[in-house]
Amino acid sequence: MTREKMLNGAVLAGLLAVPLWAYGADEPFVITLATKVAILALAGVGLNIALGLGGLVSLGHAAFFGIGGYAMGILASHAQIYTPIFSGAVVIEGTNVMPVIWLVAVIAAGLAALVIGAICLRTTGVYFIMITLAFGQMFYYFAISWPAYGGEDGLSIYVRNGFPGLNTLDPIQFFGICFGVLIAGLIAASAIAKSQFGLALNAARQSPIRVETVGISRYRVQLVAFVISGMMTGLAGALFADLNRFVSPTMFSWQTSGEIMVFVILGGVGRLFGPVIGAALFIALEHFLGGLSEFWHIYLGVILLGIVLFAPGGVTGILVGREKAHD
Repeated sequence: MTREKMLNGAVLAGLLAVPLWAYGADEPFVITLATKVAILALAGVGLNIALGLGGLVSLGHAAFFGIGGYAMGILASHAQIYTPIFSGAVVIEGTNVMPVIWLVAVIAAGLAALVIGAICLRTTGVYFIMITLAFGQMFYYFAISWPAYGGEDGLSIYVRNGFPGLNTLDPIQFFGICFGVLIAGLIAASAIAKSQFGLALNAARQSPIRVETVGISRYRVQLVAFVISGMMTGLAGALFADLNRFVSPTMFSWQTSGEIMVFVILGGVGRLFGPVIGAALFIALEHFLGGLSEFWHIYLGVILLGIVLFAPGGVTGILVGREKAHD
């Protein structure tokens, strides 16, 4: 067993142990923090498929995060006020069943990623970064000007959505749901990285000309990766909105895109558990340093600067050395 696999197991065990300890100690807030780590880590895992494997530096992934959140908000709000979303020839009802909401969030985010990716991937480098950022801001300003669902004030959901057989209002049970979804996301990301598609995507990142020469379409491979990445991030957005029982345009903001990228960079770009480590470190800094100063982002910036300059493999790279990524 490699050192990275041992580290991954320790991280997973730690993420599970903290809320279990908090449950025994009657500390629901700590459980909520662990749930937030699991959800944001899932968003980071999604971005890492595009960034770590495909080399696609996207500053617009908040668009998919927000789409997932608003998919939950719209479906749940119509379910709680007992009015259909659409009542034309075909009646579309709201719902408060989590698996159905997740499916809608994943499909909506995937379709958006397909359209956005099809346009953005015709560019490279800084142009790709700026176009993805522009799309994210377009969704942000659209949400602000959408009064039907709260506009800039956002939309509140009074009761958390349900999951068959579980009480989602119980913090430890809701954590279990989010933890299970994160595990599924990690398994999917690992399978993608080890598949022929993952190898082609990695090759397209390292040597696009050679990939085209052997008959593999770099554009198509990266577009598929971008769509998968957007779908996973959209699912995280739906869970995040359910955690807070609130959605707002800030889910679409460029700051949200930046934070998701920070999770990946802190933990290690291209490392399977990098986003998990990065999200845990980010939430820990926010919790402990945020209580000392409202300018805690300064300390985060110093840490991020140090990692970029001296440890490009992130915290994972520091702990395991130069082992192969995605083991």
